Amino acid sequence: MAANDAKANLARARKYLAAIERGAGTAELSTFLTPDVVQMEFPNRLLPHGAERDRTALAEAGERGKALLKEQRFEVRNAVAAGNAVALELTWTGTLAVPFHSVPVGGQLRAHFAFFMEFRNGRIARMHNYDCFEPW
Repeated sequence: MAANDAKANLARARKYLAAIERGAGTAELSTFLTPDVVQMEFPNRLLPHGAERDRTALAEAGERGKALLKEQRFEVRNAVAAGNAVALELTWTGTLAVPFHSVPVGGQLRAHFAFFMEFRNGRIARMHNYDCFEPW
């Protein structure tokens, strides 16, 4: 049973990333999350102090991201699932809708993420990620 749970959780994690890529709204993204979800983003170039977000703060961050980006893509480079845990190694590429530092509209930002999810009853209950941005 645990192997099936792990496989289902990994499939669900991939669907969550695909929904983010296509710009899904808060209502759709919420279907992937438990009501008490917590996301920890560890310090990185964009957020030197990191961030801890609940469901509301995740939705707000998603909307801010949509305003900055024309599109974003996740390339899954490695994925491991066991029981209720999923670990993903991702390369993220965001195409800008507005200028950002020295990058013009239409330019791209790239980052390498280590993204860890804990599932409860088929939904994401905890996420934490380590984001390494390439120079811009």
